[in-house]
Order: sequence, then C-alpha cells, then structure tokens
Amino acid sequence: MSELVARTGRHQQRYEDGYRLIAGCIPFKYRNVEENGDEATEQIVEVLMINSTSGPGLLFPKGGWENDETAEEAAEREAMEEAGVRGDLVHFLGCYPFKSKTLQDEYSPEGLCKAAMYALHVKEELDSWPEKSRRERSWLTIPEAIECCRHVWMREALEKGFSKWYADVQF
Repeated sequence: MSELVARTGRHQQRYEDGYRLIAGCIPFKYRNVEENGDEATEQIVEVLMINSTSGPGLLFPKGGWENDETAEEAAEREAMEEAGVRGDLVHFLGCYPFKSKTLQDEYSPEGLCKAAMYALHVKEELDSWPEKSRRERSWLTIPEAIECCRHVWMREALEKGFSKWYADVQF
C-alpha cells in the first residue's frame, strides 16, 4: 500500500468558458540500443503510457487542474498519481480540447475539456504509487504509442506536439 494518496473529487477543479481544465504529460526516457551486437549504440526515445480504467487502449497521465496549483504542478502530480513517475517538465506541448463522456458536471454539462500537455523527462520510477493497483505502465516507442493511443486528442499531442518538439531538439 502506498503512503502517497491521490486527490479525488471535483470541488477544487478549474473551469474556463465552459471547459474543465485538465493537465497532463507525455512521460519519456532515452534508451540505448545496440546496433547488430556491435559496441556502437543508438539512443531512442520511449514514452510511458498507462491503461485506462474505463475501457481498452492506453493513455498518458492526465487529470483535473485544481485551484491551488499551476498547470505544471497538476501535470507532475498526475504523472506521479497515475503512472508512478517523477521527472522534469521540459516543454509545453500545447492545449488540446476534447469532449468527455464521463466528465460531464454542472460546470461543464457538455463534458467539454481543455488539456494542457507537457513533455516530462522521467528521472524516477516509483515502486509504489497511489493508483498502482488500478494501473499498468507500458514503455513504448513513438510509433507503438500512436497505435495504442485510446484518444484522438492524445494521439495529436503525441504526433503534433511531442514528436515535432523531439525532432527539433535532436539538432
């Protein structure tokens, strides 16, 4: 059992113009890969995805951005609570609007959400975290993650946000 506890409830959620504000991240790490058994190695990037608790497919950690925190703090908190990782936010990937079937409430009756997404360079993988009993972690290459991604808006954050940023920082 983890001594870390996930936040629950929506009493501190942020809303703006009918949208519930969400913060999340694409956790990533570098992995060395040997080329043909030679000593020369290539470095590839892998992203961390977690299983959905409400259906098939994989997700990136995300959740409600609360009144007592910044979007960056919320993204880091969600990464720890849902995926059990800590690291450094290194780039803002953009805001991605989406409609949620499960996040409808009195402040956003249509379930409209807007997610601020970040790239999180993972420095630590925790053995125990608040949602460990409900979540499984999967490290994937970017093409694998694109195939497994449950939501179109998350795939867009990966393809247009993360992949474009990552390609730009390679040089």
